[in-house]
Amino acid sequence: MSNEISRREAIGGAGAIGALGILSRFFESEALASTSTVNQSINLLELPALPYAEDALEPVIDKETVRIHHDKHFAGYVAGLNKDLKNLDQARQSDSFESVKQLSRDLAFNASGVVLHWIYFSTIGPNAGGKPAGKLDSLIRRDFGSFDTFWKQFSAASKTVEASGWGVLAWEPFSQKLLVLQAEKHQNLTSWGCMPIMVCDVWEHAYYLKYQNRRAEYVDNFAKIIDWPEVEKRLEKYCISK
Repeated sequence: MSNEISRREAIGGAGAIGALGILSRFFESEALASTSTVNQSINLLELPALPYAEDALEPVIDKETVRIHHDKHFAGYVAGLNKDLKNLDQARQSDSFESVKQLSRDLAFNASGVVLHWIYFSTIGPNAGGKPAGKLDSLIRRDFGSFDTFWKQFSAASKTVEASGWGVLAWEPFSQKLLVLQAEKHQNLTSWGCMPIMVCDVWEHAYYLKYQNRRAEYVDNFAKIIDWPEVEKRLEKYCISK
C-alpha cells in the first residue's frame, strides 16, 4: 500500500502529462523496472536499454546523436527523477515541506522527460515508416479525416514548438479520441489525462549534430522511422479498454 501512495503523490506534481494513472502504469511496465528500494515508500528507476543498435536509425538520425541522446540526456532525466523521488520522500519523512514548490516543479520536468523519452525511443526504429494499420489507422481516419491530414497537423505542431519540446500524438480518455498536442519543455501546454502514444522530440539535442537549425527537415524525415505497429501496441496496452 505504501508504494501505491508514493506513486500517487509523485503523479500529483508531474505536470499535465502526469495525470493520475499514467506514471503509475509506466512504473509497473517492463520499460522502467525498479533497481532498488530506498525504503518501503519509493522505488528507483533504471534507464531502459536502447532497443536497437546506435546506428540503426541512420541516415535519418546519426549514431552519435542517438548515443548522446540516450546515454546522456535520457539517462539524466532518469537520474533526476530518482533524485526527486528521494527528496520528496525525505520531505515526508521529516515533515518538512518548505521546498515542495520547487520539488514539484523538478518532479514534473524529470518525470515527464522520462515518460516522453521512453515513448520516443521505443516507437521509432529501423525498417519502419509508412502508415499505421488496424485499429490505429481506423482511429486516425475517424479523428483526423485521413492519415495525410493527421501527419500535416502533427508535423506542423512539431515544427512550431516554441524553443524546446515535443510533438505528441495522444489518447484523450474522456472523449475517447486521438489528439495532436504540443509540449514545451516536457510538461507545459499538454492536456490533463492524455496518454502520449507517439512523440517527436524537437529539443535540439535530438537532431542538431545532423540537421543544425533545420528542424523542419528533421521532422519530415522522422516519418521514415516511426514504428507504427509499436505505436498501436501502446494504444491497445495503455489506452483502449479490452
